[in-house]
Amino acid sequence: MKLMVASLVGMLALSGVAQAQSAPPSKGYIEGIAQSAFGNVTSQSFGAEGGVSLTDTVQVFAEFGMVRDTAPDTIGPAAQKIAVALGSGAGYSVAQPVGFGLLGLRYNIPMEGRALHPYLSVGGGLASVKRDVAFLVNGTDVTEKLDTYGVVLGSDLAGTERKLMISGGVGLIYNITRTFLFDANYRFGRIQTDGTATNVQRVGAGIGFRF
Repeated sequence: MKLMVASLVGMLALSGVAQAQSAPPSKGYIEGIAQSAFGNVTSQSFGAEGGVSLTDTVQVFAEFGMVRDTAPDTIGPAAQKIAVALGSGAGYSVAQPVGFGLLGLRYNIPMEGRALHPYLSVGGGLASVKRDVAFLVNGTDVTEKLDTYGVVLGSDLAGTERKLMISGGVGLIYNITRTFLFDANYRFGRIQTDGTATNVQRVGAGIGFRF
């Protein structure tokens, strides 16, 4: 996080004096993205994004990614109750990874003669939310054998569901060369799951190219 802030500050300082890289008008872009994710837990997010230009300032984009963990506060206590029922020597681990696909619009704020190009984005799509819970007894994984203990997991601890996800964000594009770009970005996403909302904030960077 400190490195990301330092990078943003450094680029902002350069923007006052740096001239934009000489590059032909962009028809679109593709980039890979790595981010830190914040919500109920701190995790990581990885993905890819690509877009095509509709006008000089507006692009339509698609983003696909994975957040490694978005586990809500309720999943741990629920799993602990099962572990207690399994008896002495039982333990558990919990996670809630989310895979997502989004479509949206990106508005590139005009900054003629500058090396930095800020933008705003908004999008929506689907998220695949997986309850990834494991139970161990004396070090042995018994998740697939819980029925032998008279235990059946509910939807709060097992299964995968697909839910609507909306997203909004801001970013700064720095044209490293005529083709390659660096994207410092922030995204806020909201996923509706089981009557409650899961909010995920992502801060990170992407490397890609213009075409």
